[in-house]
Amino acid sequence: MGILEDKSRARLFYKYLSKVYDTINPFIWNEEMRDQALSMLDIEEGDRVLDVGCGTGFATEGLLEHTQNVHGLDQSVHQLEKAWDKLGKHDPVSFYRGDAERLPFEDDSFDVVWSSGSIEYWPNPVAALRDMRRVVKPGGQVLVVGPNNPKTPVMRSVADAIMLFYDAEEADRMFREAGYTDIHHYETGPSYNPDVALVTIARDPEDE
Repeated sequence: MGILEDKSRARLFYKYLSKVYDTINPFIWNEEMRDQALSMLDIEEGDRVLDVGCGTGFATEGLLEHTQNVHGLDQSVHQLEKAWDKLGKHDPVSFYRGDAERLPFEDDSFDVVWSSGSIEYWPNPVAALRDMRRVVKPGGQVLVVGPNNPKTPVMRSVADAIMLFYDAEEADRMFREAGYTDIHHYETGPSYNPDVALVTIARDPEDE
């Protein structure tokens, strides 16, 4: 387990990263990548969407272009404060401070569940994926964007010492262990590193 796959360390990390997050984020997760991932979803106006690990609200802003019923959750109050500055604390987004592994929502609450740039910090990603499946409605989609494995063994060792990096095979294992069967993976990234991230879209097996 990487040093940032610990909730207290991750909160401390984001306490300081939140100050510069929106400045450095476009170099690894930009609007083009976000919009490409959004285009893979079937979001209709009025759909209730949850952004797990919403951070400063970068993906949340993109989700608002598709529906006004958006809910954002993050464990870092410092990241949430940045999102509140941009979007307001209660409107148009409903924000919550909470844990991805124990989502504070009823079963079948959302039409779509989205998470980008968050899974790499979860100590138990399978538990979080399972809870995301719990809160999505039958027929809904779950989309997760996470860091793709580096190509060289040395860089993989360095990356794994920090946080979770994974490839499509490992993503498949995690999603299947969480109970999904309809799973699709896509690589994405900026022009200078087009496969830096992995997008996974899945549905509950009952919806097939």
